[in-house]
Amino acid sequence: MNPYDADTHPGPYLVVEVLGVGDVSVPALAQGPGEPLHQAATRVIEAAAALDERHESVLYAVRRSQRLLEGIGRGEVGRAQVSYALLRTALPELGDVLAQQDRAYSQLVESLSAYRRLPSSPEPAQRASNKSHGPGQKTRPHRDDDWAVAGERGLVALEAVAAGGVRFRRNAIGEDPYISREKAQWQDPTVFPQTVQRLVADGLLHQDTTENVYRPGQLLSLTAQGEAALRDGRATTSRVSAALGRTTTQTTSGTLADSAAAPAARHPLAAPRSR
Repeated sequence: MNPYDADTHPGPYLVVEVLGVGDVSVPALAQGPGEPLHQAATRVIEAAAALDERHESVLYAVRRSQRLLEGIGRGEVGRAQVSYALLRTALPELGDVLAQQDRAYSQLVESLSAYRRLPSSPEPAQRASNKSHGPGQKTRPHRDDDWAVAGERGLVALEAVAAGGVRFRRNAIGEDPYISREKAQWQDPTVFPQTVQRLVADGLLHQDTTENVYRPGQLLSLTAQGEAALRDGRATTSRVSAALGRTTTQTTSGTLADSAAAPAARHPLAAPRSR
């Protein structure tokens, strides 16, 4: 269970979800100072702290705007208890801190992805590394987000991104993530935002964090590792389909041959024919 509350400490919460560690600290992620893994772990911890700080700024701005809006809702504008000038200041401030929070979140995702791409040190940091990534492959036991790449979800996401026009987005209200697809058809399988986040953290997808996550959304593309995983996934699917096809053909032809060559066996409980 994740020991951090996503509503109060979103930075450490995301680190635990992605890396599967219990202690969000540099010693828990890397041992020897000066090593590339140690430097990457330091950036992860700093990015997690920065996201928490931006989150506090958002909460303050939201509460301030909420107080002003509540006054307007009660009809107090005419009595000068709420100033339009204050409201005009508060709403742009909320937009600014939301954009800053989004950048902090993107920086944390990027730092986690960079950390995951490095060779791991001995325990306990080895548990926080993923040496082999593939669509639908579990990277360690008991991951809370293993469901996101279970079955064909990882391969479905890679296929969609390869087709182009897939963006990671967030709702302006509630911050809920979702995926938009320019070339989607109604019968296409669902691409879960959690699957995309997992693949980004695993280094299979690149998320363009220079774009606004709300509108138009951050464009996703395959990394070199993602392209290799997609090729492997397609090859595996083709081999399985071919094997199933051969099995079905052999079974069908064998059944037809057997039924033509051998007479139907009488059920042992069938009554004998009267002569």
